Amino acid sequence: MTLTETHIASTVSSNHFLVDALRSTSKRLEMDDVEYQWGHMGQCNAGHLIQTITGMSSYEIVDSVDFQLDEWSEHARDYCSSTGSKVEDLFRAIESHGMSHSDIVHLENLSDKKVLDNLEGGFRYLRRNVKEDVADYMRSFADLIEKSR
Repeated sequence: MTLTETHIASTVSSNHFLVDALRSTSKRLEMDDVEYQWGHMGQCNAGHLIQTITGMSSYEIVDSVDFQLDEWSEHARDYCSSTGSKVEDLFRAIESHGMSHSDIVHLENLSDKKVLDNLEGGFRYLRRNVKEDVADYMRSFADLIEKSR
């Protein structure tokens, strides 16, 4: 297998994992007993996706960064892969499955126009602190990734 074929196979595998994680997270968010708080690093939009990707609980996510309850969008803007900060490991986990820093910021704010254009029923603005809207965004994002394969 050539390097290019290996990279393509790895990318397809990462995309498949991310699509599955987005769909699984959206289903979990639709459950009545699931705790969701946009202002809580472990229970917000990105926090729920990180729970799915890493298998960590919301408490473990917050504990892993020494209870620094900043927003994921702030961490994404400030993140540098060589800072040595504890949040770096969480970003590596996300990035290893194909999400970029801007994807994380967009996920937190439900703001990627391509994802919004791809929503079932067409474009509409979503509310970042409403878990049903977050679930819709994640499903649309997963659909968009699948379409790009």
